[in-house]
Amino acid sequence: MHIQELWRYPVKSMAGERLEVAEIRKDGIVGDRVVQVVNDAGRVVTSRTKPVLLGWRATLGADGEPLVNDRPWREVEVPVGKLVRYDGVDRFDVLPLLVATDGAIAAFGYDGRRLRPNIVIGGVEGLAERSWEGRQLHVGPVMIGIQDLRGRCIMTTFDPDTQKQDVEVLLKIRHEFAGTLALNCYVIKPGKLAVGDPVTLI
Repeated sequence: MHIQELWRYPVKSMAGERLEVAEIRKDGIVGDRVVQVVNDAGRVVTSRTKPVLLGWRATLGADGEPLVNDRPWREVEVPVGKLVRYDGVDRFDVLPLLVATDGAIAAFGYDGRRLRPNIVIGGVEGLAERSWEGRQLHVGPVMIGIQDLRGRCIMTTFDPDTQKQDVEVLLKIRHEFAGTLALNCYVIKPGKLAVGDPVTLI
């Protein structure tokens, strides 16, 4: 097995950036989800209710601050709320890392970006990931703990490029995968990952 893809989402619920190398700390990939959208009531707004956010692309600048459509995030106004920087450990919906596998994505049958993974592991047969709960992934010095399968929500129904909704996507996940796909993970030992790095399941 090997690291096939690495993804970071500097602004929560916006389109992310594909990486060749990623630094992993206890709170996940450096720069992941460090800015979020909040409404007038101070509540976090996500693409579950505002899928238009998926049409905005977030990357991380050389200074460590997010860019939105190549502009500094502080200079950008989005129609559904205000951008706010927040890098507390509770900024993630579940855990700091979401790991998917090429076998499960193939069985899913849709663009893997709908799952919004941080790490995609290649060389995995079929739905093998479904037996990985409670185990560990070792990638060089990096150790990642696997908690459980991720329960999927309506975000998966929105096309990552057009934001067009297809409810059949979530129905398939519910009927064929018991509503879960990909893995909620946490960092045991931080370090750097690169595409192509070998992965060992312990």
